[in-house]
Amino acid sequence: MWRTPRSPWCTTPRTAARFRPPSIIEPVTDLETPLATPPGASAPRRAAPALLGYAAVRALGVLTLALWSAANGKSAHTLLTARWDALWYTRVADLGYGYEVRLPNGDVHSNLAFFPLLPWLERLVSALSPLSYADAGLLVSTLASLAAAWGIFAVADHVYGPRVGVCAVLVWAVLPVGIVQSMAYSESLFTALAAWSLYAVLTGRWVTAGLLAAFAGLTRPVGAAVVAALWVAATTSFVRDRSAHPAHGAPVLRRALGMLLAPLGAAGYVLWVGHRTGKGPLGYLDVQAGWRNGFDGGYAFARFVGDKFTSFPSALAGVGLIVGVALIVWLYVTCVRQRQPPALLVYAGIVVALALCASSYFGSKPRLLLPAFPLLLPLALALARLRTSRSALILGGVAMASALYGAFWLNGSGPP
Repeated sequence: MWRTPRSPWCTTPRTAARFRPPSIIEPVTDLETPLATPPGASAPRRAAPALLGYAAVRALGVLTLALWSAANGKSAHTLLTARWDALWYTRVADLGYGYEVRLPNGDVHSNLAFFPLLPWLERLVSALSPLSYADAGLLVSTLASLAAAWGIFAVADHVYGPRVGVCAVLVWAVLPVGIVQSMAYSESLFTALAAWSLYAVLTGRWVTAGLLAAFAGLTRPVGAAVVAALWVAATTSFVRDRSAHPAHGAPVLRRALGMLLAPLGAAGYVLWVGHRTGKGPLGYLDVQAGWRNGFDGGYAFARFVGDKFTSFPSALAGVGLIVGVALIVWLYVTCVRQRQPPALLVYAGIVVALALCASSYFGSKPRLLLPAFPLLLPLALALARLRTSRSALILGGVAMASALYGAFWLNGSGPP
Protein backbone atom coordinates (compact mmCIF):
# COMPACT_ATOMS: atom_id res chain seq x y z
CA MET A 1 0.00 0.00 0.00
CA TRP A 2 1.51 3.31 -1.03
CA ARG A 3 1.48 6.36 1.16
CA THR A 4 2.95 9.16 -0.90
CA PRO A 5 1.49 10.51 -4.13
CA ARG A 6 3.45 11.09 -7.31
CA SER A 7 5.15 14.44 -7.03
CA PRO A 8 6.77 16.81 -9.52
CA TRP A 9 9.00 17.98 -6.67
CA CYS A 10 11.09 14.77 -6.81
CA THR A 11 14.14 16.29 -8.50
CA THR A 12 17.00 14.78 -6.51
CA PRO A 13 17.92 11.19 -5.68
CA ARG A 14 17.13 11.83 -2.03
CA THR A 15 13.68 13.27 -2.66
CA ALA A 16 13.04 10.70 -5.35
CA ALA A 17 13.68 8.00 -2.77
CA ARG A 18 11.37 9.67 -0.29
CA PHE A 19 8.52 10.22 -2.74
CA ARG A 20 8.30 7.08 -4.82
CA PRO A 21 5.85 7.03 -7.75
CA PRO A 22 2.77 5.17 -6.51
CA SER A 23 0.38 2.80 -8.10
CA ILE A 24 -2.98 4.42 -8.78
CA ILE A 25 -4.81 1.17 -8.21
CA GLU A 26 -4.80 0.55 -4.48
CA PRO A 27 -6.63 3.03 -2.25
CA VAL A 28 -5.45 4.24 1.14
CA THR A 29 -7.89 3.15 3.83
CA ASP A 30 -5.84 3.78 7.00
CA LEU A 31 -7.59 6.73 8.58
CA GLU A 32 -4.93 7.46 11.16
CA THR A 33 -1.76 7.66 9.05
CA PRO A 34 -1.49 10.98 7.18
CA LEU A 35 -0.05 11.05 3.69
CA ALA A 36 3.30 12.72 3.26
CA THR A 37 3.15 16.03 1.43
CA PRO A 38 6.09 17.23 -0.68
CA PRO A 39 7.95 20.22 0.77
CA GLY A 40 6.36 23.50 -0.26
CA ALA A 41 3.26 21.87 -1.68
CA SER A 42 0.47 23.87 -0.07
CA ALA A 43 -3.08 22.61 -0.34
CA PRO A 44 -4.25 25.37 -2.75
CA ARG A 45 -1.24 24.84 -4.99
CA ARG A 46 -1.82 21.10 -5.02
CA ALA A 47 -5.48 21.53 -5.96
CA ALA A 48 -4.88 24.35 -8.46
CA PRO A 49 -4.92 22.21 -11.65
CA ALA A 50 -8.23 20.64 -10.64
CA LEU A 51 -9.80 23.99 -9.73
CA LEU A 52 -8.61 25.72 -12.89
CA GLY A 53 -9.90 22.87 -15.03
CA TYR A 54 -13.20 22.89 -13.19
CA ALA A 55 -13.60 26.66 -13.61
CA ALA A 56 -12.88 26.34 -17.34
CA VAL A 57 -15.53 23.63 -17.80
CA ARG A 58 -18.16 25.57 -15.89
CA ALA A 59 -17.32 28.78 -17.78
CA LEU A 60 -17.82 26.88 -21.03
CA GLY A 61 -21.20 25.65 -19.81
CA VAL A 62 -22.41 29.10 -18.76
CA LEU A 63 -21.15 30.73 -21.97
CA THR A 64 -22.89 28.09 -24.09
CA LEU A 65 -26.09 28.63 -22.10
CA ALA A 66 -25.86 32.39 -22.60
CA LEU A 67 -25.44 32.07 -26.37
CA TRP A 68 -28.18 29.46 -26.70
CA SER A 69 -30.59 31.47 -24.54
CA ALA A 70 -29.91 34.68 -26.46
CA ALA A 71 -30.64 32.89 -29.73
CA ASN A 72 -34.00 31.80 -28.27
CA GLY A 73 -34.90 35.16 -26.78
CA LYS A 74 -34.42 34.00 -23.19
CA SER A 75 -32.26 35.22 -20.32
CA ALA A 76 -29.54 32.87 -19.09
CA HIS A 77 -29.49 34.84 -15.84
CA THR A 78 -33.17 34.09 -15.27
CA LEU A 79 -32.67 30.42 -16.07
CA LEU A 80 -29.86 30.19 -13.50
CA THR A 81 -31.44 32.22 -10.70
CA ALA A 82 -35.20 32.50 -11.02
CA ARG A 83 -36.79 29.22 -12.05
CA TRP A 84 -37.87 26.01 -10.33
CA ASP A 85 -36.31 25.40 -6.91
CA ALA A 86 -34.31 28.63 -7.06
CA LEU A 87 -37.57 30.56 -6.73
CA TRP A 88 -38.54 28.61 -3.64
CA TYR A 89 -35.19 29.24 -1.99
CA THR A 90 -35.30 32.99 -2.66
CA ARG A 91 -38.85 33.14 -1.34
CA VAL A 92 -37.70 31.50 1.91
CA ALA A 93 -34.83 34.00 2.12
CA ASP A 94 -37.23 36.89 1.54
CA LEU A 95 -40.34 35.93 3.47
CA GLY A 96 -39.35 33.00 5.65
CA TYR A 97 -41.27 29.76 5.97
CA GLY A 98 -45.02 29.34 5.73
CA TYR A 99 -45.68 29.87 2.01
CA GLU A 100 -47.85 27.23 0.32
CA VAL A 101 -49.30 26.59 -3.11
CA ARG A 102 -52.53 24.58 -3.24
CA LEU A 103 -53.00 22.77 -6.53
CA PRO A 104 -56.39 21.94 -8.12
CA ASN A 105 -55.85 18.23 -7.40
CA GLY A 106 -55.56 18.95 -3.68
CA ASP A 107 -51.77 18.69 -3.37
CA VAL A 108 -50.12 21.27 -1.12
CA HIS A 109 -46.65 22.48 -2.06
CA SER A 110 -45.11 23.97 1.09
CA ASN A 111 -41.75 25.73 1.22
CA LEU A 112 -41.06 23.77 4.41
CA ALA A 113 -39.82 21.05 2.05
CA PHE A 114 -36.71 23.18 1.35
CA PHE A 115 -33.94 22.98 3.92
CA PRO A 116 -32.75 26.33 5.31
CA LEU A 117 -28.97 26.69 4.88
CA LEU A 118 -29.00 28.03 1.31
CA PRO A 119 -31.72 30.66 1.98
CA TRP A 120 -29.92 31.66 5.18
CA LEU A 121 -26.76 32.27 3.18
CA GLU A 122 -28.73 34.14 0.51
CA ARG A 123 -30.15 36.41 3.19
CA LEU A 124 -26.70 36.96 4.74
CA VAL A 125 -24.97 37.77 1.44
CA SER A 126 -27.80 40.07 0.40
CA ALA A 127 -27.61 41.91 3.72
CA LEU A 128 -23.86 42.45 3.32
CA SER A 129 -23.96 43.43 -0.36
CA PRO A 130 -26.19 45.12 -2.94
CA LEU A 131 -27.10 41.72 -4.42
CA SER A 132 -30.68 40.51 -4.59
CA TYR A 133 -31.55 37.22 -2.95
CA ALA A 134 -31.49 35.50 -6.34
CA ASP A 135 -28.06 36.87 -7.23
CA ALA A 136 -26.81 36.08 -3.74
CA GLY A 137 -27.93 32.49 -4.30
CA LEU A 138 -26.03 32.37 -7.58
CA LEU A 139 -22.89 33.71 -5.88
CA VAL A 140 -23.20 31.21 -3.03
CA SER A 141 -23.69 28.36 -5.48
CA THR A 142 -20.73 29.45 -7.61
CA LEU A 143 -18.37 29.64 -4.63
CA ALA A 144 -19.78 26.40 -3.23
CA SER A 145 -19.18 24.62 -6.55
CA LEU A 146 -15.50 25.56 -6.35
CA ALA A 147 -15.40 24.37 -2.73
CA ALA A 148 -17.08 21.14 -3.84
CA ALA A 149 -14.52 20.65 -6.61
CA TRP A 150 -11.72 21.19 -4.09
CA GLY A 151 -13.32 18.75 -1.66
CA ILE A 152 -13.71 16.09 -4.35
CA PHE A 153 -10.06 16.58 -5.28
CA ALA A 154 -9.02 16.29 -1.63
CA VAL A 155 -10.89 13.00 -1.19
CA ALA A 156 -9.64 11.47 -4.44
CA ASP A 157 -6.10 12.73 -3.83
CA HIS A 158 -6.09 11.22 -0.36
CA VAL A 159 -7.30 7.84 -1.61
CA TYR A 160 -5.60 7.55 -5.02
CA GLY A 161 -3.25 10.50 -5.59
CA PRO A 162 -3.36 13.93 -7.26
CA ARG A 163 -3.68 12.77 -10.87
CA VAL A 164 -6.85 10.83 -10.06
CA GLY A 165 -8.02 13.81 -8.00
CA VAL A 166 -7.82 16.13 -11.00
CA CYS A 167 -9.62 13.60 -13.20
CA ALA A 168 -12.36 13.10 -10.60
CA VAL A 169 -13.07 16.83 -10.44
CA LEU A 170 -13.20 17.14 -14.22
CA VAL A 171 -15.49 14.13 -14.58
CA TRP A 172 -17.84 15.68 -12.01
CA ALA A 173 -17.72 18.97 -13.94
CA VAL A 174 -18.64 17.40 -17.30
CA LEU A 175 -21.63 15.38 -16.11
CA PRO A 176 -24.64 15.83 -18.42
CA VAL A 177 -26.50 17.78 -15.73
CA GLY A 178 -23.39 19.68 -14.65
CA ILE A 179 -25.08 23.00 -15.43
CA VAL A 180 -26.98 22.56 -12.14
CA GLN A 181 -23.65 23.20 -10.39
CA SER A 182 -23.86 26.76 -11.76
CA MET A 183 -27.48 27.37 -10.72
CA ALA A 184 -28.86 28.91 -7.53
CA TYR A 185 -29.66 25.41 -6.30
CA SER A 186 -28.43 23.61 -3.19
CA GLU A 187 -26.59 20.71 -4.90
CA SER A 188 -23.22 22.49 -5.05
CA LEU A 189 -23.44 23.66 -1.44
CA PHE A 190 -24.40 20.20 -0.24
CA THR A 191 -21.66 18.48 -2.25
CA ALA A 192 -19.06 20.86 -0.85
CA LEU A 193 -20.08 20.16 2.74
CA ALA A 194 -20.36 16.42 2.11
CA ALA A 195 -17.00 16.15 0.36
CA TRP A 196 -15.12 18.04 3.05
CA SER A 197 -16.90 16.13 5.81
CA LEU A 198 -15.85 12.87 4.15
CA TYR A 199 -12.30 14.15 3.79
CA ALA A 200 -12.28 14.99 7.49
CA VAL A 201 -13.51 11.46 8.20
CA LEU A 202 -10.77 9.93 6.04
CA THR A 203 -8.11 11.97 7.83
CA GLY A 204 -9.44 11.33 11.35
CA ARG A 205 -10.72 14.85 12.04
CA TRP A 206 -13.90 13.68 13.70
CA VAL A 207 -15.19 16.92 15.23
CA THR A 208 -14.70 18.81 11.96
CA ALA A 209 -16.43 15.98 10.12
CA GLY A 210 -19.35 16.13 12.53
CA LEU A 211 -19.77 19.90 12.19
CA LEU A 212 -19.70 19.75 8.40
CA ALA A 213 -22.14 16.83 8.42
CA ALA A 214 -24.49 18.90 10.59
CA PHE A 215 -24.37 21.75 8.07
CA ALA A 216 -24.92 19.28 5.23
CA GLY A 217 -28.00 18.09 7.10
CA LEU A 218 -29.30 21.67 7.05
CA THR A 219 -28.89 21.79 3.27
CA ARG A 220 -30.68 18.78 1.82
CA PRO A 221 -32.58 15.72 3.15
CA VAL A 222 -29.83 13.48 1.77
CA GLY A 223 -27.60 14.85 4.52
CA ALA A 224 -28.47 11.58 6.26
CA ALA A 225 -25.95 9.93 3.93
CA VAL A 226 -23.11 12.01 5.39
CA VAL A 227 -24.23 11.20 8.93
CA ALA A 228 -24.34 7.47 8.20
CA ALA A 229 -20.91 7.56 6.55
CA LEU A 230 -19.40 9.26 9.59
CA TRP A 231 -21.04 6.87 12.03
CA VAL A 232 -19.86 3.79 10.13
CA ALA A 233 -16.31 5.11 9.80
CA ALA A 234 -16.12 6.18 13.45
CA THR A 235 -17.49 2.86 14.70
CA THR A 236 -15.17 0.72 12.57
CA SER A 237 -12.21 2.91 13.51
CA PHE A 238 -13.01 2.56 17.21
CA VAL A 239 -13.40 -1.22 16.97
CA ARG A 240 -10.15 -1.56 15.03
CA ASP A 241 -8.20 0.62 17.43
CA ARG A 242 -9.57 -1.14 20.50
CA SER A 243 -8.55 -4.52 19.12
CA ALA A 244 -5.08 -3.24 18.20
CA HIS A 245 -4.27 -1.34 21.39
CA PRO A 246 -6.08 0.16 24.39
CA ALA A 247 -8.14 3.18 23.38
CA HIS A 248 -7.00 6.57 24.63
CA GLY A 249 -9.52 8.96 26.07
CA ALA A 250 -9.04 11.92 23.74
CA PRO A 251 -9.47 10.08 20.40
CA VAL A 252 -12.54 8.27 21.71
CA LEU A 253 -14.09 11.53 22.88
CA ARG A 254 -13.40 13.21 19.53
CA ARG A 255 -15.07 10.37 17.67
CA ALA A 256 -18.05 10.42 20.01
CA LEU A 257 -18.39 14.20 19.72
CA GLY A 258 -18.26 14.00 15.94
CA MET A 259 -20.95 11.32 15.95
CA LEU A 260 -23.15 13.44 18.23
CA LEU A 261 -22.73 16.61 16.17
CA ALA A 262 -23.36 15.01 12.77
CA PRO A 263 -27.17 14.50 12.93
CA LEU A 264 -28.00 17.78 14.68
CA GLY A 265 -28.65 19.75 11.48
CA ALA A 266 -31.05 17.37 9.78
CA ALA A 267 -32.71 16.23 13.00
CA GLY A 268 -33.10 19.79 14.24
CA TYR A 269 -34.82 20.99 11.08
CA VAL A 270 -37.07 17.94 10.75
CA LEU A 271 -38.18 18.25 14.38
CA TRP A 272 -38.78 21.99 13.93
CA VAL A 273 -40.98 21.32 10.89
CA GLY A 274 -42.90 18.73 12.89
CA HIS A 275 -43.44 21.25 15.68
CA ARG A 276 -44.49 23.99 13.26
CA THR A 277 -46.98 21.77 11.45
CA GLY A 278 -48.26 20.32 14.71
CA LYS A 279 -47.74 16.78 13.43
CA GLY A 280 -44.77 15.76 15.53
CA PRO A 281 -41.57 14.08 14.34
CA LEU A 282 -43.26 12.81 11.16
CA GLY A 283 -44.52 16.22 10.10
CA TYR A 284 -41.76 16.63 7.54
CA LEU A 285 -42.90 13.44 5.81
CA ASP A 286 -46.37 14.97 5.46
CA VAL A 287 -44.81 18.06 3.89
CA GLN A 288 -42.98 15.88 1.39
CA ALA A 289 -46.16 13.91 0.71
CA GLY A 290 -47.76 17.17 -0.37
CA TRP A 291 -45.15 17.24 -3.13
CA ARG A 292 -45.82 13.53 -3.81
CA ASN A 293 -42.34 12.72 -2.58
CA GLY A 294 -41.72 9.56 -0.62
CA PHE A 295 -39.65 6.40 -0.46
CA ASP A 296 -41.25 3.39 -2.11
CA GLY A 297 -38.18 1.27 -2.84
CA GLY A 298 -38.17 2.28 -6.49
CA TYR A 299 -41.65 0.98 -7.33
CA ALA A 300 -42.89 4.25 -8.85
CA PHE A 301 -39.69 4.69 -10.83
CA ALA A 302 -39.93 1.12 -12.15
CA ARG A 303 -43.51 1.78 -13.27
CA PHE A 304 -42.39 5.01 -14.93
CA VAL A 305 -39.71 3.14 -16.86
CA GLY A 306 -42.10 0.33 -17.75
CA ASP A 307 -44.66 2.77 -19.13
CA LYS A 308 -42.06 3.98 -21.62
CA PHE A 309 -42.33 0.68 -23.47
CA THR A 310 -45.98 1.18 -24.45
CA SER A 311 -44.96 2.81 -27.75
CA PHE A 312 -41.90 2.76 -29.95
CA PRO A 313 -40.54 6.32 -29.66
CA SER A 314 -40.81 6.35 -25.88
CA ALA A 315 -39.34 2.84 -25.70
CA LEU A 316 -35.98 4.31 -26.67
CA ALA A 317 -36.16 6.52 -23.58
CA GLY A 318 -37.00 3.45 -21.51
CA VAL A 319 -33.94 1.65 -22.82
CA GLY A 320 -31.84 4.70 -22.03
CA LEU A 321 -33.14 4.79 -18.45
CA ILE A 322 -32.38 1.10 -17.94
CA VAL A 323 -28.88 1.56 -19.31
CA GLY A 324 -28.37 4.56 -17.03
CA VAL A 325 -29.45 2.67 -13.92
CA ALA A 326 -27.29 -0.30 -14.92
CA LEU A 327 -24.31 2.03 -15.32
CA ILE A 328 -24.86 3.47 -11.84
CA VAL A 329 -25.07 -0.01 -10.32
CA TRP A 330 -21.95 -1.10 -12.22
CA LEU A 331 -20.03 1.95 -11.00
CA TYR A 332 -21.02 1.25 -7.39
CA VAL A 333 -20.01 -2.41 -7.67
CA THR A 334 -16.70 -1.27 -9.15
CA CYS A 335 -16.20 1.09 -6.21
CA VAL A 336 -16.70 -1.86 -3.86
CA ARG A 337 -14.32 -4.07 -5.83
CA GLN A 338 -11.69 -1.33 -5.82
CA ARG A 339 -11.99 -1.23 -2.02
CA GLN A 340 -12.91 2.37 -1.55
CA PRO A 341 -12.98 3.42 2.13
CA PRO A 342 -16.23 2.37 3.85
CA ALA A 343 -17.26 5.99 4.43
CA LEU A 344 -17.33 6.67 0.68
CA LEU A 345 -19.21 3.46 -0.05
CA VAL A 346 -21.86 4.13 2.60
CA TYR A 347 -22.29 7.73 1.50
CA ALA A 348 -22.57 6.95 -2.22
CA GLY A 349 -24.86 3.98 -1.59
CA ILE A 350 -27.36 6.02 0.41
CA VAL A 351 -27.34 8.92 -2.07
CA VAL A 352 -28.05 6.50 -4.92
CA ALA A 353 -30.74 4.65 -2.96
CA LEU A 354 -32.56 7.85 -2.01
CA ALA A 355 -32.38 9.16 -5.57
CA LEU A 356 -33.51 6.02 -7.39
CA CYS A 357 -35.94 4.62 -4.84
CA ALA A 358 -37.90 7.79 -4.12
CA SER A 359 -41.29 8.42 -5.68
CA SER A 360 -40.32 11.97 -6.57
CA TYR A 361 -40.21 13.82 -9.86
CA PHE A 362 -38.46 11.42 -12.18
CA GLY A 363 -36.80 14.21 -14.14
CA SER A 364 -35.04 15.25 -10.93
CA LYS A 365 -33.18 11.98 -10.46
CA PRO A 366 -30.05 12.90 -12.49
CA ARG A 367 -29.79 16.09 -10.43
CA LEU A 368 -30.27 14.19 -7.18
CA LEU A 369 -27.33 11.95 -8.12
CA LEU A 370 -24.90 14.87 -8.50
CA PRO A 371 -23.59 14.61 -4.91
CA ALA A 372 -22.66 10.92 -5.40
CA PHE A 373 -19.14 11.80 -6.54
CA PRO A 374 -17.46 8.61 -5.21
CA LEU A 375 -19.16 6.79 -8.09
CA LEU A 376 -16.93 8.77 -10.45
CA LEU A 377 -13.65 7.55 -8.97
CA PRO A 378 -13.49 4.41 -11.17
CA LEU A 379 -13.86 6.63 -14.24
CA ALA A 380 -11.22 8.99 -12.87
CA LEU A 381 -8.87 6.05 -12.33
CA ALA A 382 -9.35 4.93 -15.93
CA LEU A 383 -8.65 8.44 -17.25
CA ALA A 384 -5.60 8.81 -15.01
CA ARG A 385 -4.04 5.73 -16.61
CA LEU A 386 -4.20 7.32 -20.07
CA ARG A 387 -1.73 9.76 -21.55
CA THR A 388 -2.46 13.33 -20.53
CA SER A 389 -3.18 14.35 -24.13
CA ARG A 390 -5.69 11.56 -24.56
CA SER A 391 -7.43 12.31 -21.25
CA ALA A 392 -7.62 15.98 -22.19
CA LEU A 393 -9.12 15.13 -25.58
CA ILE A 394 -11.77 12.90 -24.03
CA LEU A 395 -12.69 15.36 -21.29
CA GLY A 396 -12.72 18.28 -23.71
CA GLY A 397 -15.15 16.51 -26.02
CA VAL A 398 -17.41 15.47 -23.17
CA ALA A 399 -17.28 19.01 -21.73
CA MET A 400 -18.53 20.43 -25.03
CA ALA A 401 -21.31 17.86 -25.21
CA SER A 402 -22.27 18.58 -21.59
CA ALA A 403 -22.36 22.33 -22.25
CA LEU A 404 -24.62 21.88 -25.27
CA TYR A 405 -26.92 19.50 -23.41
CA GLY A 406 -27.12 21.83 -20.41
CA ALA A 407 -28.08 24.77 -22.61
CA PHE A 408 -30.69 22.69 -24.42
CA TRP A 409 -32.02 21.31 -21.14
CA LEU A 410 -32.44 24.63 -19.35
CA ASN A 411 -34.03 26.23 -22.40
CA GLY A 412 -36.49 23.34 -22.45
CA SER A 413 -37.94 21.40 -19.55
CA GLY A 414 -34.95 21.92 -17.27
CA PRO A 415 -34.50 20.48 -13.78
CA PRO A 416 -37.74 20.41 -11.79
